Amino acid sequence: MLGTPAATIRNWEDRYGKVVPHRSSGGHRLYSRDQVEQLRFVAEQIERGLSAADAHRLLAEQSVSHRPLADQSSTRPGGVLVLLAERDPLAAEPEVLGLNAAGYEVQLALTASEAEELWRGRRPRLGIVELMISGGQGADLCRRLKQQDGGALLAISTLEAEDEALAAGADVFLQKPFDPLELISAVKELLGDDTSVGLAAEGTR
Repeated sequence: MLGTPAATIRNWEDRYGKVVPHRSSGGHRLYSRDQVEQLRFVAEQIERGLSAADAHRLLAEQSVSHRPLADQSSTRPGGVLVLLAERDPLAAEPEVLGLNAAGYEVQLALTASEAEELWRGRRPRLGIVELMISGGQGADLCRRLKQQDGGALLAISTLEAEDEALAAGADVFLQKPFDPLELISAVKELLGDDTSVGLAAEGTR
């Protein structure tokens, strides 16, 4: 069904523990339909050039995207809509809370494809893009979002990737870790909010 050797699938189970089948009384592995689709997803990502570790990490992000907290959206009625395309739901949580506290409505996407769909459908004023989203597709995502003539873009990453981010169409780059106020200041400046506090010059442009 998958074109993947059984030994490889067993190795994925032992190493990453993301797709763990039930066992029959005779010890045979019994995969559900959902688990077969998960394995198919992993195999497709590897065919596209991702390592097995990154493919399983992306699978985990896809699964977490269905949890109820900051992984879907956090709405503040009347606030300006901001799209947050973040690879890590744990990193996204303080970012969402900080943006909400500053009065913004936040729509969170944990994959590049989800972010692009929300960008087209909801037309946010600003997109915040983690460059490592979906195994490092953030720069390409920035290019696609810019081509759709939407809002401003703020790129973020733990990598020193300012030149790459700006070349991809981002208006501003912030390197992690950053102070929450620095993120809010960058957002306010991009949106032309005259209530913004002083923006730290280092790491932004």
